[in-house]
Amino acid sequence: MNVQNLFKIAIKALGNNKMRCFLTMLGVIIGVGAVIAMLAIGQGSKNSIKAQISEMGSNMIMIMPGAERRGGVRQSSDDMQTLKPADYDAIVNQASGIANITPTVSSSGQWVNGNNNYPSQAQGVNTQYLDIRQRKVNKGEMFTEQDVKTAAKVCVLGKTLVDNLFPDGSDPIGKVVRFGSIPLTVIGILDEKGYNTMGQDQDDLALVPYTTVMKRMLAIDYLQGIQASAVDENRTDETIAEITDILRTQHKLRDDQEDNFTIRSMQELAQMISSTSSMMTVLLACVAGISLLVGGIGIMNIMIVSVTERTREIGLRMSIGATGRDIMTQFLIEAVIISVTGGILGIITGAIATWMIKLLAHWPVQIDPGSVILSFAVCTVIGIIFGFYPAAKASNLDPIEAIRYE
Repeated sequence: MNVQNLFKIAIKALGNNKMRCFLTMLGVIIGVGAVIAMLAIGQGSKNSIKAQISEMGSNMIMIMPGAERRGGVRQSSDDMQTLKPADYDAIVNQASGIANITPTVSSSGQWVNGNNNYPSQAQGVNTQYLDIRQRKVNKGEMFTEQDVKTAAKVCVLGKTLVDNLFPDGSDPIGKVVRFGSIPLTVIGILDEKGYNTMGQDQDDLALVPYTTVMKRMLAIDYLQGIQASAVDENRTDETIAEITDILRTQHKLRDDQEDNFTIRSMQELAQMISSTSSMMTVLLACVAGISLLVGGIGIMNIMIVSVTERTREIGLRMSIGATGRDIMTQFLIEAVIISVTGGILGIITGAIATWMIKLLAHWPVQIDPGSVILSFAVCTVIGIIFGFYPAAKASNLDPIEAIRYE
């Protein structure tokens, strides 16, 4: 019997049990849809993170006080005070690969304007911060180096702070707001950036001269960090090595002593995040793939039931000339039809689910064509693997015993 006739017989057999056939497909549909949606979330998040890191500049370098934490060990307060203004000055004067550099200190507190208040941070930086983070002042101006030297009481607000401190829409430029008990004159408004992939509001900040934060708000003599950008992305590693030598000399560290500071580049951070994101994507896909396995088991279960129900039919067909190979091929075709049709519907379901996630949750998603092809291929393989045992069982039936079966 040719394959075309076997295909027609398989279609007719499945058509006689439409509801059971659909319920069998449901496991495959859910499995494929879940795999596609999970991979789309993982791929979308990875691409979004890469894009944001690229926007911040792949040549960005972050210097933090204290040695790299290992095993979750908490560092002492002394370890977190190892960066001093003198270290910043040394890097500025000695490092040849630095394009822009700024100290960073921050203080959390309440911003107040009349009856309006909002909890946020005062981010202490210098004038080069905007170039490092690739941001601009949308209105007004950035504070000057003179403001930094004199620890001037001025600030540049992000859009979120402006909206909460000036809900009436009035112009903040020139107005005096308070951070705790410190009055600060608003001289500029930052451009709007929105939320990043991590769900952080990039407009929920205020820039203040770092000297103002150190002297007037925190009363400290150390820096909480230093941010810099390399002259050239290809010189980032060379610049990090140069800064490391400068800081080790500044801190008078012997060759056998570990660094009491940590330096990270955006390239390194991008690799770490990409690796973590890839692991999470694989984990999500594996969890979703369990649904495919369950769907395959469902196909095998239903096909075994179908073989049992159609034992007499199988016996009659074999008695009039159908071979065991014909019977096996027919049941394999039925299993593959179920799994492939379920796969197609699963792909459609996954695409719809991905679109809904983007629409309702506003998550970055991207369907990878490879995941669609892989899911479809897996469905076909599942149909063959889980349909083989019932098909083999049907082909091995004794025709006489099958006809007598009640």
